[in-house]
Amino acid sequence: MNSESQGRPAQEAAPATASNALGGEPSAYLRQHAGNPVHWQPFGDAAFAAAASRDIPVFLSIGYAACHWCHVMAHESFEDRETADYLNAHFVAVKVDREERPDVDAVYMAATQAISGEGGWPMSVFLTPEGLAFHAGTYFPPRPMPGRPSFRQVLEAVNDAWQERRDAVEQNATSLAQSLSDAQLSAAVTVSGPPPLLDPDLLPAAVASLARSEDVTGGGFGAAPKFPPSAVLEFLIRHAAVPSDTALAARDMAGRTLAAMARSALFDHLDGGFARYSVTRDWSVPHFEKMLYDNAQLLREYVHWVRLGGNEVFSAEEAADVAVRTAEWMLESLALDPVGGSGGAGFALASSLDADSVVDGEHHEGAAYLWTVEGLQKVLGDADGGAVGRLMNVGQVATVSEYGSPLHPARRLDSAETELWARARPTLLTARNLRPQPARDDKVVAGWNGLAVAALAEAGAVLGRDDFTGAAESIAAYLERVHWQADARSLIRVSHAGTARGMDGLLEDYAFCAEGMFALYATTGRTHWYRFAERLVHSSSSRFVVGGRLVDTAGGDGQVRAAQGGQAGLDPFDNATPSGAAAFAGVLLSYAALSGSAEHRALAAQVLALVPPLAGQAPRVAGWLLATAQAALAGPVEAAVVGPPGPERTALHLELLKSASPGLVIAVEDDGGAEVPPSDAPSGGQPVPAEPEAVPLLADRPPGPGGSPLAYLCRNMVCERPVATPEDLRARLELMVGAGPVS
Repeated sequence: MNSESQGRPAQEAAPATASNALGGEPSAYLRQHAGNPVHWQPFGDAAFAAAASRDIPVFLSIGYAACHWCHVMAHESFEDRETADYLNAHFVAVKVDREERPDVDAVYMAATQAISGEGGWPMSVFLTPEGLAFHAGTYFPPRPMPGRPSFRQVLEAVNDAWQERRDAVEQNATSLAQSLSDAQLSAAVTVSGPPPLLDPDLLPAAVASLARSEDVTGGGFGAAPKFPPSAVLEFLIRHAAVPSDTALAARDMAGRTLAAMARSALFDHLDGGFARYSVTRDWSVPHFEKMLYDNAQLLREYVHWVRLGGNEVFSAEEAADVAVRTAEWMLESLALDPVGGSGGAGFALASSLDADSVVDGEHHEGAAYLWTVEGLQKVLGDADGGAVGRLMNVGQVATVSEYGSPLHPARRLDSAETELWARARPTLLTARNLRPQPARDDKVVAGWNGLAVAALAEAGAVLGRDDFTGAAESIAAYLERVHWQADARSLIRVSHAGTARGMDGLLEDYAFCAEGMFALYATTGRTHWYRFAERLVHSSSSRFVVGGRLVDTAGGDGQVRAAQGGQAGLDPFDNATPSGAAAFAGVLLSYAALSGSAEHRALAAQVLALVPPLAGQAPRVAGWLLATAQAALAGPVEAAVVGPPGPERTALHLELLKSASPGLVIAVEDDGGAEVPPSDAPSGGQPVPAEPEAVPLLADRPPGPGGSPLAYLCRNMVCERPVATPEDLRARLELMVGAGPVS
């Protein structure tokens, strides 16, 4: 034994009473591992105290329920008794559902990328009992592979380093934590002092930077694997709506990507909805898990493309079809049973469908979605089956596994092909539904449901689907009843079976939910939703500004803070969802426009100070920040619709809802007789009157002669002369968008 380990106590064996503690956890992902021989513990003080008591490291494994490679590593290593025995003897094993604890995931993902140069799930991180990372990777196989050691080799090497070179291990861990702390300070958003001015030249520079990384042939950006660039698409669509030298380039990039994804295997052409990502450049081989957060964002982007008017590459009509099928899939496949029955607290959407189906006791990725030529002919007959195979890129050679290939045309269909597919699709879907289906993760994540509220509300308005708007209201009601803790003015991130539990929401949860409520107010005119959004904005403004800095989490675990040098973190970059900071800036801007709050407008400007270093250098991870900046540079335009309900007011309102003006905020005069539906009532399912106080943007905006409806267009609460017809409203909007904000 060398000098670095002399005098250390002997490693304590795993206590005889230790066992797997995941059986009682509500997370579907944690329960998937409850039968492992590994003595898994949930993340928390008890697990780290056990590691300190035994003087051994923590092995932290992070994943999520729909993750294919998480299933693979579980089967190969965590279900293996010999591996489990070694792991139990030398480590305290901790399992984390990244969707329930994104704060834990974000910190240790940063550490993993710093240590190994890669990131992904399952994430495998080795920690000191204080929570500091010192070794990390992702998937480790059961046997060595070229360039990748086996999991057992990793465990033995880490244990040897811990026993024999402890001082060096702890010094490296401390150094990494300090580096992560320095990175947090360099990305800090301070909220004091005068807000900086936003340079309008930054956004064309971002468009030019995106053009350099675009895959013009395959659509999207960069090389494989390819993820849907949802936040970037929102920026490009907003930029395309404002006259400029780069507007056409932005429209063309957005259209190519939206078309490529919609016609590819990423989109489920039988049942609707998008898979998580593609392992190929042309989107032809997806990773088959379907996530609520992806589909909520993509639904909104396809609706916004419809609103923009499409182009010759990808028409608004084709985009509308994709949007409708995505929304219908979300509501048919992810909708959970209403809480408290049909008159209860609304319903919510589940988190995901798994990538795998279990066939004969074995996990097979994508098995539910794949077809062979023989399988198509068995269902459709030889002629139609062969024709559909040729149309949908199903050949004799399977592209994914022995189960076949995913259906996708990879191009626009002509009229005859459209007729063939319309005839075959219902029959194929019926046959596919008889197969073993992917499991669903029924946990409800507040922020992701907030994204869904915004998408469904806008889809209902733009596509003329009142059922989508009604679903958005039901989901909003669930969030208010189950997740919002009125006494504490806090939002719980996760609920299971109608009961919220666990950590307080992150900045992104508050921001996404507020965004959803503002969108719902804009489409329905119910003041109730504006007031709920206002409560969320005020709560998040006080909760996530700590010591003059914006942070992603309020409070949190000591181990998470220790892992990044004691700093509270803020991730300014978009990931699978928009960054919490960028989404927060967006809702601050909307709230300021609706309320006239100079304080919240200034806070939005402080957050937008992140734009200059990211616009030209890293626009692919700053899409929502750029989209918010585009709205800020447009004003945003504020629209107030007043007068009694009826066809004339509805026409003005609909004209606004179908406008592509970036960040346009809409206030509609409540008729005073609107009631919160039973699912929204505080208790007992009884309807209650909507809040009587008008939204400030509507104040002192009188209707026309005889009380006739009018629309006011404003910036910073300063309005032009009102208009009375949709045609005049459309013309004024176009002029205001083209002119930019008043100084």
